[in-house]
Amino acid sequence: MTRTPRQKRALATVDAIVEAGFIAVATHGVAGTTTNHIAEIAGIGVGSLYEYYANKEAVYAAMQERMINDAVATIQPLLNEIVRLDIGDAVKMLLAHFEIFLRERDGRYLKYAQDSLNVNVKLQLEPLTKMLQELVMRYLMAHPAYLRTPDIPTMSYIMINGGIFIVLRHLSDPNPPISFCQLTDGLADMVSHYAHNQMARATVTGTAGD
Repeated sequence: MTRTPRQKRALATVDAIVEAGFIAVATHGVAGTTTNHIAEIAGIGVGSLYEYYANKEAVYAAMQERMINDAVATIQPLLNEIVRLDIGDAVKMLLAHFEIFLRERDGRYLKYAQDSLNVNVKLQLEPLTKMLQELVMRYLMAHPAYLRTPDIPTMSYIMINGGIFIVLRHLSDPNPPISFCQLTDGLADMVSHYAHNQMARATVTGTAGD
């Protein structure tokens, strides 16, 4: 950011620019959006935009930060409830709220994520994946039997990152081959079956070694 906003008016201008960025991308796409588009929607001159952002890529970075922070803020309050559920139901609840988050406000976050994937813009998901890793650890502490599952860090990394992109791809498809309900059921079953099978194998191996 070229200039750090401190006063209320400046903060409101930055907020308007970021919000205008989502609207512009929904209309013109990531590649087709210009700083002129964003400034016009925000109701400011393009020179005012450049006071805070050097180019549209800097606006996109702020948009990503807002999207990911809002995703974390949406899911974080649900963690205590999620960790009390059966593992399959926990996955379903998590995915259901993630879908609601992406579709709200006319789907602006979904449209931005969709177009970013289509033009190979890297989504900076670290705060979200870090929070989901925290959820995994809290779930394991609440259900210690699953601690017998081997290589938990590797599998949680694959399932978290793979799950995010599968959901984004599905919701971005205008004619998906399966419903979102079928997708969530399939992902929940996959995680549940893997965890139970690996836990059973670890139990048998442990017994055999006694």
